[in-house]
Amino acid sequence: MRDPRDIILEPIITEKTLRLKDKENKYTFKVAMDANKIEIKKAIEELFKVRVEKVNTMIVKPKPKRRGWFWGYTARWKKAIEKLKEGDKIPVFEV
Repeated sequence: MRDPRDIILEPIITEKTLRLKDKENKYTFKVAMDANKIEIKKAIEELFKVRVEKVNTMIVKPKPKRRGWFWGYTARWKKAIEKLKEGDKIPVFEV
């Protein structure tokens, strides 16, 4: 099994994700592209010692960007939204 720190890359902290955390107890992370929902669930449970109820994943498409004459695209990445069981919290998001 892979190391959980190779699967969970970083938390995503925006106004929208903080609203999700407060209202629905959902937390958002940037994850490895080749990670599946089962690996993500086990990694979150092992890293933060919480119980995960549900995992939703999505691939964020690259956006076109321009710098002067040159055109390019941002990187493609995978996002995971985890719903935790009632009463569980992740301290990284407690701002």
